[in-house]
Amino acid sequence: MEAARRQTSPVIATLVDNHRRFLSFLTRRVGNPSDAEEILQAAFVKSVEKSHSIRDGETVVAWFYRLLRNAVIDYYRHRDAEHRALKRVAGMSTETETPEPDFERAICQCVNDLLPTLKDDYSALLRRVDLEGASIAEVSAETGMKANNTRVKLHRARTSLRKQLELSCGSCAEHGCLDCTCRRPD
Repeated sequence: MEAARRQTSPVIATLVDNHRRFLSFLTRRVGNPSDAEEILQAAFVKSVEKSHSIRDGETVVAWFYRLLRNAVIDYYRHRDAEHRALKRVAGMSTETETPEPDFERAICQCVNDLLPTLKDDYSALLRRVDLEGASIAEVSAETGMKANNTRVKLHRARTSLRKQLELSCGSCAEHGCLDCTCRRPD
């Protein structure tokens, strides 16, 4: 092990020697040892990439503590953003209204015709959620994706479908017209 340390850069060797101190510093600030370890490992990776940014006269340890303080700030920003997103999602109604039969019949068949023009995963996601009525949680469980990733992908799929509708249906899609007169091959 000592031979391996001599082959590593002095910056890395100093950082590894202070691992316990750094972990203790982070644990006190984030309160969770596993989060602290994750932040520390990410900081170690970043330090390898950014070690050239050590200022003249600055010690490696002082430089790394500055990097850790910034990582803790990022950790809390990310955590707060997650909490805000969860509150927004929790406030959304989980009940979906059943459309009136006349309204449902009036929905443009163009949507079904345009789904194959989208990326396969977008098309499948739109079919499951918007046409079949599956929940985000169900689709997430089926695909193995996290619910937030599924929501983002669904948003992108809907945006892509909207663009295709505007290209295909023109102003009727742009203005939300339900009396679609798009010309489709019979």
